[in-house]
Amino acid sequence: SGPWTPVLLGHDPAVSELRLVSSRRSPHWLTPSRWAADAWLRAHRGPVYHCELDRWAERIVQRAGIAESRMVRAWSHAPEGWSHWADWWLDIAGRDPAGIRGPALAAAAPARPRLHLSPAWRDDCDAWLRQRALQGRPLILLQPGNKKTFKRGRIATAGHDKHWPAAHWAEVVRGLWASMPGSAVLVCGSERESGLAQEILDAAGAPPAGNVAVNLAADQPALPMLCALTERAAGMVSVDTGPAHVAGAMDCPLVVMYASAGWGRWRPRAATAEVRVLGPEAPTEGARLEQITPDEVLAEWMTLRKRIP
Repeated sequence: SGPWTPVLLGHDPAVSELRLVSSRRSPHWLTPSRWAADAWLRAHRGPVYHCELDRWAERIVQRAGIAESRMVRAWSHAPEGWSHWADWWLDIAGRDPAGIRGPALAAAAPARPRLHLSPAWRDDCDAWLRQRALQGRPLILLQPGNKKTFKRGRIATAGHDKHWPAAHWAEVVRGLWASMPGSAVLVCGSERESGLAQEILDAAGAPPAGNVAVNLAADQPALPMLCALTERAAGMVSVDTGPAHVAGAMDCPLVVMYASAGWGRWRPRAATAEVRVLGPEAPTEGARLEQITPDEVLAEWMTLRKRIP
């Protein structure tokens, strides 16, 4: 698991305990988190939901000696067609292992995410907005990067199917300013994506009078800040990446661009907010974000039902 898991779920009242394995592929003797997970699984007597379809995850349950009668193997009940992942995982959660009877009544849960925000996150966000005189402004979030951005350098980033040129993003930024006078456009991302965020803002040029632009990736890249901002933003424009799902969980209106993976199983869900998608529905070899134009993105944004500050 990545470092975002304890941040998003560690304080959630619905989560009893987190046990994270830092790497499934590393040798067992070199991975202390595997030792702890192994000991925990051996002591555990309840059901085990085996949700990964690879030999490294299989080694973990085999080493821990988990009996088949205690396991639900998710991929033995693979989804049909292009079922959304949220629907499939709820189906898996409702299944019982052969040797362990579950509750008599199935839990009624909506097939959409939600995140539990710490009050401290909201307080920090309020303070940050006050410091930058952004209170009361409509906030528009941009998420141009994904986990592959700059992971193997600029050349590999530009060759990725989720790459969208800075000039395209800049055109969208100018369109967002024009659509919402007095707004603040915040370009989000991790610290390593701050250069990309600045490249976009430089290409967009100076904001019109009354509008503001902020390189959030350089100023405040923390995940709690993103959660708190998506709770109050007018909307977000994003590539297919985790922060778009965070925004959906915070009921933030969204426009999301998809490439070869398609949006059929991955489209973010929100409780009431609109989620607009661009790109192919099914996985499509050769599909790239560069095939989507800024005009198409702005057309979706203009008709999106925004959140009123």
